[in-house]
Amino acid sequence: MNIVYLNGPYHKLVYSRSSRSPAVTKSGTVYYPMWLAYAAGLAQQRTDFNIRLLDAVALKLSVSDLVQLLEDIKPDIVFCDTSTPSINEDIETAQAIKTAFANCKVVMVGTHATALPEEVLAAASGVDAVALGEYDETAIDLAEALAAGRDWTEVSGIALRQDGAVLRTGQRQLIEDLDSFPFVSEVYKRHLSVRDYFFAAAKYPMVMTITSRGCPHRCSWCLYPQVMHRGKYRMRSSDSVAAEFAYIASEMPDVREVGIEDDLFTGSRKRLQETCEKLIAQGNRLPFWCDTRVDLDYETMRLMKAAGCRLLIAGFESGSQAVLDRINKGTQAEQAFDFVQNAKRANLLVHGCFVLGNPGETPETMAQTVKFATQLDPDTAQFFPMIVYPGTSMYSWAESQGALRTKDWREWLTPGGMHNSVVDLPHLPGEQVRDYCDRARREFYLRKGYVWKKIKQSLSDAQEAKRNVKAFCRFAKHLVG
Repeated sequence: MNIVYLNGPYHKLVYSRSSRSPAVTKSGTVYYPMWLAYAAGLAQQRTDFNIRLLDAVALKLSVSDLVQLLEDIKPDIVFCDTSTPSINEDIETAQAIKTAFANCKVVMVGTHATALPEEVLAAASGVDAVALGEYDETAIDLAEALAAGRDWTEVSGIALRQDGAVLRTGQRQLIEDLDSFPFVSEVYKRHLSVRDYFFAAAKYPMVMTITSRGCPHRCSWCLYPQVMHRGKYRMRSSDSVAAEFAYIASEMPDVREVGIEDDLFTGSRKRLQETCEKLIAQGNRLPFWCDTRVDLDYETMRLMKAAGCRLLIAGFESGSQAVLDRINKGTQAEQAFDFVQNAKRANLLVHGCFVLGNPGETPETMAQTVKFATQLDPDTAQFFPMIVYPGTSMYSWAESQGALRTKDWREWLTPGGMHNSVVDLPHLPGEQVRDYCDRARREFYLRKGYVWKKIKQSLSDAQEAKRNVKAFCRFAKHLVG
């Protein structure tokens, strides 16, 4: 049985489906196909099937290139990842695979297919099923059922056609023991090249791992916790996390940094403390970055720094408290100043995330957010328009308010593959929000004080200098105009 976990081609090449906001980023970021890799690793661990993880984006493959490559593999099942902006191309890829390999089963996975399985199955005659939500064990069960000649309707956690309608089989239980997965870094080493992936705020080359699923908070726009993880927060043990760091240090010597790509790595302070203490005890040499919230305290930051943390990614989102309350952020805008000050005291860098075009947004609150960002002065910042994805409460809000300008999923990105806004608020169209994000980016990065800060940083740290130069070369063209 030959099983392929596929991150399919995309016409703009550097597209990242597994990002929280899939797009071609201005900094040239290329995410690992993390969720496919976990599923492929579990299948390799639990079965005797021939497992392949293919990243057509990283390999810069066209659909025809992919089909030619698959000729050598002769797949029995292909699991195709999806995202909202790429879904039309995802379906085209699935159709091409089915045309070339009529006996191959094609299963769509990922956020968009999970949120809208009926629509995907209606649009794609070549797709045999959709595996809903966390599909790691679902994929194994489908492969084993196919090998044994059993009907797929017996497998829970899927949607498929039956008698002219779409049948959803019973909901699958979420995996509680995340330590049961092999390290995703092991999967990368077996199937991928670390040189193919890039994150502008990180040292190169890097790897991305995940130490938890879900999130204990309920931000209304957040994609993966709502669509894939059903809001349930589960964590790997501190022993498992520390052991993976040791594995990367020993078996992947080229790696210069580890990205902990949890929606919230710092959700449990007890586990966080235990993890940091174990990393310190084992003499961890690998710097890491992680996502956190602005309620993280100074003493915890100091411990994280001692364990190897280099960068905190924080969702500041807005400088308006009214806007933060509308999106259920659960933080106070004023907390951000203490957070950034404490991070600087702990010698940690901060990457700030800001979102414009939220419910209740006005030109005045957008200006307030840009001023807020420059006052905070994190090491780097991103300004995104509010992007709503099917399956999230923010999407439901936009739909109920008549604020969605279109449901042509290609419009979720600009013609260049970058973030767009399809939400038109009263007196604030999405196009204006998108343009304001470009203005905000220029105002933040072209400040004399900021430029001088980055020069001093580069002169004092050779590794940071390499990162700054590499990121600037990819990003500079977006600061002009």
